[in-house]
Amino acid sequence: MLPKFPHALPVAELLGQLRVSGAEGLSEAEVGARRKHFGANTIASRRPAGVLRLLVHQFKSPVVYLLSGAAGLAFYFGELEEGSAIFAVLAINTLIGFVTELKAVRSIEALRALGTRTARVRREGRVHVIPAADLVPGDVVVLEAGDAVSADLRLIETSRLSTDESSLTGESVAVDKQIEPVGADTRLGDRASMAFKGTAITRGTGAGVVVATGIITELGRVTRLVLEADPGHSPLERKLERLSMQLVWATIAVAAIIGAIGLSSGKDALLMIEAAIALAVAAIPEGLPIVATLALARGMWRMAQQNALIERLSAVETLGATTVILTDKTGTLTENRMTVRRLCTSSGEIALGTGAPGGGEEPQVAHDPQAAELLRIAVLCNDAHLDASEERGSGDPMEIALLRAGLRAGFRRTALLEGRGVVRKHAFDPVAKMMATVHEHGEGVLIAVKGAPEAVLAATTRVAVGGGEVALDDALRAEWLSRADRLGHEGLRVLACATRIDQVADAAPYDRLVLAGLVGLEDPARADVPPAIQDCRQSGIRVVMVTGDHVVTAKSIGRAVGLGENVANVVEGRNIGRMIETGQPALRDVGIFARVTPDEKLALVRTYQASGEIVAMTGDGVNDAPALRQADIGVAMGLRGTDVAREAAAMILLDDAFPTIIRAIHEGRVIFANIRRFVAYLLSCNLSEVLAVGLAVSLALPLPLLPLQILYLNLVTDVFPAFALAMGEGEEGILKRPPRDPKEPILGRRQWVAIVLHGATLTAGTFGALAASSWFALDARSTVTTTFLTLAFAQLWHVFNMRDPRSPFFVNEVTRNGWVWGALLLCATLLAVPPYLSSAAHLLQLAPPTAEMWSIVIVSSALPLLATQAASAAVRGWLADVR
Repeated sequence: MLPKFPHALPVAELLGQLRVSGAEGLSEAEVGARRKHFGANTIASRRPAGVLRLLVHQFKSPVVYLLSGAAGLAFYFGELEEGSAIFAVLAINTLIGFVTELKAVRSIEALRALGTRTARVRREGRVHVIPAADLVPGDVVVLEAGDAVSADLRLIETSRLSTDESSLTGESVAVDKQIEPVGADTRLGDRASMAFKGTAITRGTGAGVVVATGIITELGRVTRLVLEADPGHSPLERKLERLSMQLVWATIAVAAIIGAIGLSSGKDALLMIEAAIALAVAAIPEGLPIVATLALARGMWRMAQQNALIERLSAVETLGATTVILTDKTGTLTENRMTVRRLCTSSGEIALGTGAPGGGEEPQVAHDPQAAELLRIAVLCNDAHLDASEERGSGDPMEIALLRAGLRAGFRRTALLEGRGVVRKHAFDPVAKMMATVHEHGEGVLIAVKGAPEAVLAATTRVAVGGGEVALDDALRAEWLSRADRLGHEGLRVLACATRIDQVADAAPYDRLVLAGLVGLEDPARADVPPAIQDCRQSGIRVVMVTGDHVVTAKSIGRAVGLGENVANVVEGRNIGRMIETGQPALRDVGIFARVTPDEKLALVRTYQASGEIVAMTGDGVNDAPALRQADIGVAMGLRGTDVAREAAAMILLDDAFPTIIRAIHEGRVIFANIRRFVAYLLSCNLSEVLAVGLAVSLALPLPLLPLQILYLNLVTDVFPAFALAMGEGEEGILKRPPRDPKEPILGRRQWVAIVLHGATLTAGTFGALAASSWFALDARSTVTTTFLTLAFAQLWHVFNMRDPRSPFFVNEVTRNGWVWGALLLCATLLAVPPYLSSAAHLLQLAPPTAEMWSIVIVSSALPLLATQAASAAVRGWLADVR
């Protein structure tokens, strides 16, 4: 039985419970027994859906059932061509859906990759290097700087040990470790006696006993949360499914009514079956899934050009409906890079900028000898190293920041060490909370010290002032502590630096020090974030920070990025559960959630979704992965994000820029408007076909359209003009509107009214052609050809009804769309040529049109457009508004 709270147990008690010696480790026999009991130290993943399962899933649709039934009836009654054509359309739709869904979820595989490492363990008194997967509870793991932690460890030995836990907890600063136990209820980010799987050792050495492996580690718990997170269907998918069901039931109802009317009037049963098939084919917009997929795919391409990589097609439209963005702090709102912001000396405070290293961007330091001395000490007392670019480096993030600040002020560490070589180092001591370096200095040595302000001030007896030193009495010490507290409440991490001249290198370093001053550091807010958050506010989208960092730091960043008045309302992670249960304070009033764990982030996303919000979640760490997967749209950072976060997200920001989200939201809103436009176009066209067939049967007239003709018509006039409408560029000011109601359907009342009226006018034109054909005494095949071509071209001209009714008739977003003109030319060719080709004419049962027939087609197909535009001008606002 593994200890429930290993971080709270003394080392001796923990080793006793695990039956292991810290010096000897486990025996090989015991390792074998424990591996058999606990299994490998790996994170198992859910098996991806098989190809066959994905293929079968494509057929689970009411529309597929209806069309399959129609095809079956056609085969049963010997209509092989019609049945085959319907199945061909089903095959095309199935292929598109299958290819789209084939991309398997890879987030858990990325989690597993974190564990594919080696580890050094003590077994039977010797140190062995073994695959990390072979670790078992009770193994004693040896740690040093640069190692990746491969299991959850209770630390039993530490020497200046620090770990980077930012990917797991969101805490941007390295965490100092200790062997002393902490409270059982201590939050994950404060468990200083533990080292967790998936984190990294940044400094020092140590050893820890394995207390959890595989899926029961904290990283494994994140895996379980990702598995449990269910993003479900996107709002667009749910709306299209609802629309499909409505169409299916409407089709069944209409077919039943028409069939009953026909049979009651003594019509032939076979004729009624053919009419039912025609109605089924006419009512279902076969081109809808094709056009929707292509429109979303184009949205993906456009977003990729703006550095937003979309992982799931449906996410393109979901962005446009976003009502709240839950954003991580580290690496999303901030640069995820510690930076020196403030130097505080006896002469005053200096606020530092963010200029490039070596660029002389801090001239005020050169004019303040005390500030210059403070930075020199900070650069000398340092274990970090900068790379060749002098921007990135290895070591503690705060020490790297001190080196960069020194470079900006002209202090290069290698130059400072000339004549001041390091004689001795005293590595950071978590107990003393200080570190020191001893340097050559004339006949003696210079001791440079930095550490926690309270620790350094306790070891200080004097303070540097202009031209000398003064005694540090209790009152002055309290004043310096007050300065440190003030900097801390501004969200800065504070270090104190001190020095002493001594005669011997082995003198006690932390005694009789002279205070040089305080250094304030922060992970600064990204410069492009405040304008983006302002754009969100204008768009009616709320931005809420959800971070694993401390409250003070979170508030400081919240103010810096302009989160607004809700910055003052902060809820800590430990209170989230109670807030969700009681509903107080209201989610709408909270601006920041701080010290939040992965499961609490997941609970927050679910709570917002339950309240009706469309949630976008941004993040870059392992701790963000469950919430990223659960959110309606998960947004991961592409440059600094972990593999786990990127694989769990639906969208990846290739430039890590928060404003890219705003551009993607703009594109999402345009996509929805275009989808609404072409869906209205498709349904009005299909309604005209249903009305034409239904009225013909009801009035005992010949069928103006045959099932195969309707199918061909839908594939031609549905797909190409509808796709052209989907290529619209959108309207200006679309981001200044509030998000649409998440419950709003694709088609509202005004759109349905327009669809019915448009369908009625298209049907009227078709019956006008039928009447004209009778007037000119055309034979049955020529009559069907005339009515078919009339409805087909009327549907093509109908695309011009999709303009904004407030725009001019001749110059508008439809007529400016080059795709529309290309689609019209292509469709006109595909409609006009087949009647003159013997094989196509035989298949579609068409006759070559004469000049007389073409005159009927041209006049009858143009009348619906002219009538609709006249009505639109007379009753503006009721018709044609299908945006």
